[in-house]
Amino acid sequence: MSDEIKLTLDGTTDADIESELTLEPKEVEAQVKLSAAEQKQVDEFAKTIDLTNSSVILQYGVGAQKKISNFSEKTLNSVRTKDLGEVGGLLSQVVTELKSFEDEDEKGLKGFLKRSTNKVTAMKAKYDKAEKNVDDIARVLEGHQITLMKDISMLDQMYDLNEKYFKELSMYILAGNKKLEDVRNRELPALMASATEGSLEAQKANDLQNMANRFEKKIHDLELTRMVSLQMAPQIRMVQASNTVMAEKIQSTVVNTIPIWKNQMVLALGVHHSEQAAEAQKKVADLTNQLLKKNAETLRQSTVNVARESERGIVDVDTIRYTNEQLISALDEVRKIQIEGHENREKAKRELEALEADLKHRLLPQNN
Repeated sequence: MSDEIKLTLDGTTDADIESELTLEPKEVEAQVKLSAAEQKQVDEFAKTIDLTNSSVILQYGVGAQKKISNFSEKTLNSVRTKDLGEVGGLLSQVVTELKSFEDEDEKGLKGFLKRSTNKVTAMKAKYDKAEKNVDDIARVLEGHQITLMKDISMLDQMYDLNEKYFKELSMYILAGNKKLEDVRNRELPALMASATEGSLEAQKANDLQNMANRFEKKIHDLELTRMVSLQMAPQIRMVQASNTVMAEKIQSTVVNTIPIWKNQMVLALGVHHSEQAAEAQKKVADLTNQLLKKNAETLRQSTVNVARESERGIVDVDTIRYTNEQLISALDEVRKIQIEGHENREKAKRELEALEADLKHRLLPQNN
C-alpha cells in the first residue's frame, strides 16, 4: 500500500478499501505530522481551490469523506460479534455428562464383581463420549481462533487506513483553511476596495463572501468527519484488544485446558481401576477371613465332639445300671412266678389228693 496522499477537487475516491489492506501494521501518531512534500502539496493545492466555482465547494473533500464512510461500514462488518454459543453448549453438555458415574448396588462378592465390571464399562463408554464432545469443542474453538486472528490482522490494517484517511482529511482541512484565510484577508478586501455601489465588483465581492461562508461550512463538515475518524482509532484498538484476549483464552483452552482435562480423565480411570482392584482384594480377604473363622469353629466343634466320644466308654454306666435293674426286676418276677407256680401246684396236688380220696371212698362198698 502506498502511503502517498493525493488531494483532488473532483470528489472521486481512490481504489476500493480492500485493495489498500496489507499485512504490515504501523503505529499511529497521536497528531498529524506532515512531511515537507505533504506540506508543499497542501500549499500548492490551496492555490488551486476556486471558491467562485460552486461545484468545487460541493465536491471538496467528498472523496475523503466517502472513504471514511466506506471504511466505517467495513469496520462494522469486520468486528461484528461472533456467536460462541455453540462452544458454551458443548461445554455444558460435557460438564453434565461428567458430573456423576452412578452404579447399581448389589450385595455380596458376586454383586460386587458384577457391579465393578458394569461400572468400568459404563465409565469407559462415558469417557469415549465425553472425549468426542471435547474434540468437537476443540475444533470449534480452533475455528473461532483462526477467525479472531484474521480479525486482529484486519483491524491492524484498518487502523493504518484510518490513520491515512485522518491525515488526508487533515490535509484537506489545512488547505481549505489556508485558502479561506487567503480569500478573506487578501482577495475579498481587494474586491471590496475596488467595488463601487451598483458595480459588478460589488456583486462579485458579495458572491465571494457567500462562497467563503459556504466553504467554511464545508470545512466544518470535514472536521466533523475527521472527528469520527479520530474516535474510530481507540475503538478499533479496543475491539482488537478484546479479540486478542479471546484468541489467547481459546489458545490456552486448546493447548492447556483440554489436554490437561484428558490427562485427568485418564488418571481418573486408572485410579478407578486401582480402587476397584483394592476393593475386590478387600472383599476377597474379608470372605477368606469369614471362611477361615467358620472352618475354625466347625473344626473346634468337631474336635470337641470326637474327644468327647473318644473318652466315652463302650457301654455307659447308666446303660449298665438300667440293664442291671431290668435284670433284677426280671429275676424277681421269675422268682415270684416260680413261687406262685409252686403254690399253685401244691394247691392242685392237695385238691387232686382230696378228689382221689373221695373217689376211692365212693368206690368202696357200703356196709349196711
